[in-house]
Amino acid sequence: MDAAESLVETLRWLVDIPSETGDEDRICTAVAERLGNHPSQRVRESLVVGAPDGRPKVLLAGHLDTVPRQGQGPAHIADDRLWGLGSADMKAGVATIIHLLEDPTVTTGPYNVIAVFYSGEEGRYADNQLADVLTGHPFLADASCAVVLEPSDGELQYGCTGAINATVTFRGSSAHSARPWWGENAISKAGEWLAGMHRLEPEDYEVDGMVFRQVASVTMAEGGIARNVIPAEFRCNVNLRFTPDRSVDDARKELERLCAVADEIEITDIAPSGPVDSSHPVFVALAARSGAKKTAKQGWTDVARFGEIGVPAVNFGPGETSRAHQVDESVPLDQLAAVWSALRATLSGDR
Repeated sequence: MDAAESLVETLRWLVDIPSETGDEDRICTAVAERLGNHPSQRVRESLVVGAPDGRPKVLLAGHLDTVPRQGQGPAHIADDRLWGLGSADMKAGVATIIHLLEDPTVTTGPYNVIAVFYSGEEGRYADNQLADVLTGHPFLADASCAVVLEPSDGELQYGCTGAINATVTFRGSSAHSARPWWGENAISKAGEWLAGMHRLEPEDYEVDGMVFRQVASVTMAEGGIARNVIPAEFRCNVNLRFTPDRSVDDARKELERLCAVADEIEITDIAPSGPVDSSHPVFVALAARSGAKKTAKQGWTDVARFGEIGVPAVNFGPGETSRAHQVDESVPLDQLAAVWSALRATLSGDR
């Protein structure tokens, strides 16, 4: 079995281990056993493989969890793709990391390659276990750089947008639907604001040559208690994606401005944006060896969390962003091989 075929079999193996968010213990144990000849430390359902040895540290990061199953069956290959839950997001990246750690040209190369396999990424920002891993292993903050192997269409995707969620509430007063003038309809009260949100256009911002888009969307809505009762309360979730040149405080103020007509705004979740760094020597070498297109990361990844501890990071992983979280999730086998090959050449110094 050649290297490409072996990589595909590893991905098939990973996809067939269920690991929905909150249920990652089994896959964490399996990866730890697979890499048992490497020094490793476990943090809850997450795993650090490697230790300081004097060489510049390059971190390879991949999350072990997936979104909930949507009826997908076992991993299978068809049309030059591997299909299955988590195949793109992001077990293809995890498989790539495993094979890089098993390659002697990488492990004896110019860099100390350390893997960070973590859980809880698909849930709330506060529940992402990468925070616990970084807190528990301070030596990771001394890394030269990090590569986050999220699906990136085989592109080098720099930085990432931040995300902020808020529950926005409109209040009225209940009444019988036959006599609505005795109450105030909280849902229709929000109508003009909802129409304005519907008309919002993305705003482009250029950051270090990369174009990011700020967007705000109403993503959930709830209101009313019965078909014959005027609703006294209407709640919805507003999701704002903000660009790397804006702080969390800037984003909070922008969301509050957008929702100023509401009766209450409660911020429920905030994830900072990730800085853009295209000049790091490892990223420059990776760009040259991969020939990958350079783009902005329109979405949130843990590039942001590495940025918070001062570690330059980039997104580069197999898988199409359009396939993430889809019922027909899959990854092209040629892209899987191409990402592995480019990282192998970069981390081994092309020896």
